[in-house]
Amino acid sequence: MTEQAAAHRDLANAIRALAMDAVQQADSGHPGMPMGMADVATVLFSKFLKFDPTDPHWPDRDRFILSAGHGSMLLYSLLYLTGYADMTLDELKRFRQLGSRTAGHPEYGHASGIETTTGPLGQGLGNSVGFALAERHLRQRFGADIVDHFTYVIVGDGCLMEGVGQEAVTLAGHLGLGRLIVLFDDNGISIDGPTALSTSEDHKKRFAAAGWHVQAVDGQDADAVARAIRRARNVTDKPSMIACKTVIGFGAPTKAGTAATHGSPLGKDEVAGARVKLGWSAPPFEIPEPIFTAWRKIGAKGKSQRRKWIKRHTAMADADRAEFDRGQRGDIPASIDQAIASFKARIAGEKPAWATRKSSQEVLEVINPLLPETIGGSADLTGSNNTKTATLKPQTLADPAGRYVYYGIREHAMAAAMNGLALHGGVIPYGGTFLVFTDYARGAIRLSALMGVRVIYVMTHDSIGLGEDGPTHQPVEHLASLRAIPNMQVLRPADTIETAECWQIALETRKGPSIIALTRQNLPTLRPAGDGNLSARGAYILAGESANPIRLIASGSEVQLAIAARDLLANEGLHAAVVSMPSWELFAKQSDSYRHEVMGGDGTVRVACEAASGFGWERWLGAKGAFVGMTGFGASAKAGDLYKHFGITAEAIAAAARRLAQ
Repeated sequence: MTEQAAAHRDLANAIRALAMDAVQQADSGHPGMPMGMADVATVLFSKFLKFDPTDPHWPDRDRFILSAGHGSMLLYSLLYLTGYADMTLDELKRFRQLGSRTAGHPEYGHASGIETTTGPLGQGLGNSVGFALAERHLRQRFGADIVDHFTYVIVGDGCLMEGVGQEAVTLAGHLGLGRLIVLFDDNGISIDGPTALSTSEDHKKRFAAAGWHVQAVDGQDADAVARAIRRARNVTDKPSMIACKTVIGFGAPTKAGTAATHGSPLGKDEVAGARVKLGWSAPPFEIPEPIFTAWRKIGAKGKSQRRKWIKRHTAMADADRAEFDRGQRGDIPASIDQAIASFKARIAGEKPAWATRKSSQEVLEVINPLLPETIGGSADLTGSNNTKTATLKPQTLADPAGRYVYYGIREHAMAAAMNGLALHGGVIPYGGTFLVFTDYARGAIRLSALMGVRVIYVMTHDSIGLGEDGPTHQPVEHLASLRAIPNMQVLRPADTIETAECWQIALETRKGPSIIALTRQNLPTLRPAGDGNLSARGAYILAGESANPIRLIASGSEVQLAIAARDLLANEGLHAAVVSMPSWELFAKQSDSYRHEVMGGDGTVRVACEAASGFGWERWLGAKGAFVGMTGFGASAKAGDLYKHFGITAEAIAAAARRLAQ
């Protein structure tokens, strides 16, 4: 064995030892994947990956994504060994414990060097498409001196079996993302046992058919892995997949190559036997000084690259540097607020009757020319979602400067890719589909909220008001289920002015995603432009006075019904105030006094209306409240007929208020 191979073996065994020790101490975890992929990860970090632990957020670092997030100790070991300050040995010893940075799966924001949250399999692969898209777009915009990095992803069989994985693979191949390199942990084992129990496909042929550059190597042969990565880096017009044949739990004397190493500690005897087999005599959590020093040198090698980048960054033209830095910070220029205010003033004068999906497009026509970091898209519903504007060209290999992504019928991959775009930095992603299809994208939407990233979901056809497409396309429970996600901002505007305000809110919300729910049917302009952003308070009195004893509360398309119901009640001498409530989440953050002013006291009659499920509305209705809306699925008919059929009318709202007021 050569000195170089011995050095590599020792470096890789340091990862294996830390992984099996941490899992054993926690009595929980997945040691097999880190032990099997230790050689591949060592080659990547020691020979190719561009990073600097002393500046973990350096914009031009390579991105490393552990899509097979159950193998989190692989990542935590690498972060500790290479010198990330907040990944200490104590954190490794606290693996999977409350309050530690070393959660069971990598959690974005818990520690530097964790680029994304990758618990659900396939999500990291989906994210990687967004990371690679952002890099290519920003390189075209600012030049290779400033943006010039790769996205590396470790995936397992589970990532490739999940549907989002297939969506991501075909999308990346179609877009020709040449700086995306996937390292497939081809160990043939899943939790149930050999993958032959559940799949027989040839992943290499599948990737090749999707337009990828494909290689296969022995994942325990460091030189072969290095050659494969080097070849992959030279392919500029296709993403690359390297199938690394590995042994799960490599080094475990009796359990290597079996599902027994997948999701359980090895056991004390097996750990002891692995130490003997690997030639690793150091006690638990101890790394011999020469090996530890070698790893820290690997961590330090990127410092000179970062310093050279800083010089190039400093040498940029002032305006270009300021624009690049603004995008990296995620700041929104003041011109956006001014443009939206002017737009609202114009709309208040013209009073168009537009579907809010069209209103959204009109707002984007104002925003996109002033905010070059927006990257829009749609899951094959561009003409229905109205997400493309005149200034946006398609993002393609031939035109990497394009700012519009045709995601195809891939809702899940679209949402996952938008998470990657947002996490990369320098861009603000938005993408559209029908609200009912948030079901297909929910895994990634939930992660947007969990990570707290600015992703804007443009979800149109937001109620039974979409009409003839019928109950398969009519969202009923979706608003309630999305509102139930912590840190999720659901915005449902009632007219064009509120739509502009909701876009302003979404752009200004840096630490979480927004869903803008929009109509297919036309709606009247209901309110003047006003001073400031009234929607930003979540709810406000649109018509009537705060002293009125009745509140008619609605969001979106049903606000016009509440106004009509108010007029009916006024004819009977009953005084009601109409509350437009575009965002539960924002209203919940307001002061007690403001909420009391808007909703009235405990004795106030409150009737809420949405053409959707009433689940959750009891939060706002109080003791004298009622809900007018859906109690089951929709039907296929014209929108007006559906509202009458299901009793969602001004008359029904007024009747409920009249009954409660008696």
